[in-house]
Amino acid sequence: MADLLETKQDGVAILTMNRPEARNALSQPMLGALLEALPRLAADPDVGAIVITGAGGAFCAGGDVKGFAATDGGANHGRAPEQAAHALRQSMEVSRWLHDMPKITIASIPGAAAGAGLSIALACDFRIAARGAKMTTAFAKVGLSGDFGGTYFLTQLVGSAKAKELYLLSDVILAEEAERIGMVNRAVDPRELEAETMALARRFANGARITQGLMKRNLNIAEKGDMLLSFDTEALNHSRTAQTADHAEAARAFVEKRAPVFKGA
Repeated sequence: MADLLETKQDGVAILTMNRPEARNALSQPMLGALLEALPRLAADPDVGAIVITGAGGAFCAGGDVKGFAATDGGANHGRAPEQAAHALRQSMEVSRWLHDMPKITIASIPGAAAGAGLSIALACDFRIAARGAKMTTAFAKVGLSGDFGGTYFLTQLVGSAKAKELYLLSDVILAEEAERIGMVNRAVDPRELEAETMALARRFANGARITQGLMKRNLNIAEKGDMLLSFDTEALNHSRTAQTADHAEAARAFVEKRAPVFKGA
C-alpha cells in the first residue's frame, strides 16, 4: 500500500500519510511522494486548499527512530555531514512548500505529532488537532537538534523562550495546551476533527484564491521583520488584488447586501 494517499473533495486536496503501523513515521517513499504532490497541487487550478493528515489515529511520529537504531545512525551512517545535510535539505522542501505555496495548507492532527512530523504540521498555515493528541519536538530525547524547519516555525508561533523550552526539554504536551500557547489554532473533539478541518478547508477553496495567496505572502514576509519590505509587498499585492474579478464581485455583493460568490480569479 502507498505510503501517501491523495484524494480530492470540493476543491480540497487531502494528503494522508499512510504508515499506521509506524505511527506514520517518515519514509523515503512518503517523502518522495510529498515532494511530487505539493508542487503539483500548488499549480492545480482545481485545488484551493490542501489538508495533510495521518492514517490510523496518529499524525506523524517523525523520523524512523527504530531504523536509526538498526543502522547505528540511520540514513546518515557512513556519510560525510555535508553529504547528509544536502540530502536532508532536499527532503525539507516538504516544509517549505507547505509554508510558501500560494494555497492555504491545513494540518489535521488526529493523534501523535512528534519530531519532523510536528515540524511538518507547524509549517502549515493552520493546525486543527483532536483533544488529547500528544505533541513533542522529541529531538533532544534522541540526541538530535531538529529538522524540517521546526525551530523556525515554532519560534514564530510561540516565541523564543517557549520554543527553547519545548525543544530543549522535549516534553510531551496535549492539544489543549498547544492551543493555549498558540501552537495549534483549534483543539476539537476527536469525533469532529474531520468535519472541522474540511469546513475550514472548503472556506478557503471557495474563497478569493488570488487574494488569499497574496495575503499569505504578505504575512510570510512579515515574519522576517523587515518593515519596509512588508510595506512594499503589501502595496504591490493590494494593488494586484484590487484588479481581480473577486474584488469586483465582493464590492457588488457589499452594495447589494449579499454574500459574495468567489471564482478564484
